[in-house]
Amino acid sequence: MIGLILSVLIFNILAFKTNKRLTANQIVHIWMFTIAAQHIFDVFINFKFHGYWYFTQETDWQGIFAYTVLIPPVNMLFLTYYPFAGKLTKKAAYILLWSVAVLLYEVVALLPAPWGYFHYGWWTWWYSLFLNPLLFWMVVQYYRWVCKIEKRAITKK
Repeated sequence: MIGLILSVLIFNILAFKTNKRLTANQIVHIWMFTIAAQHIFDVFINFKFHGYWYFTQETDWQGIFAYTVLIPPVNMLFLTYYPFAGKLTKKAAYILLWSVAVLLYEVVALLPAPWGYFHYGWWTWWYSLFLNPLLFWMVVQYYRWVCKIEKRAITKK
């Protein structure tokens, strides 16, 4: 639990202190998108197929922090520094760098309690290695869509 609490504090402080790009509306959208996507994915991988879990294989109160306040600030940090105006190679390298960083964090979260809180069933870090870039790409696409909707709403006024 110590590892999760420290992570939540560090990620949230960094995300909100360094944010120079995201509006309050965009933060709310990214936060809710992240929570919804994580829940949809985990309903199957975690609860139905027991691929991985937080703390215990059951639904418990300890895991609520992992589902609500751990990953959204990471996505905020990711978007804050994402090279939207960069070339495709720069964007790909950025996504790859973040994917590796998140994978390394996942390995640390596998440490025994009280530092670790994440457990593998049949899931391995290889799945994360291939899935994380897709998830980051989805966050970028969702953010672009929110920006387009905001722009359209502003021009209608």
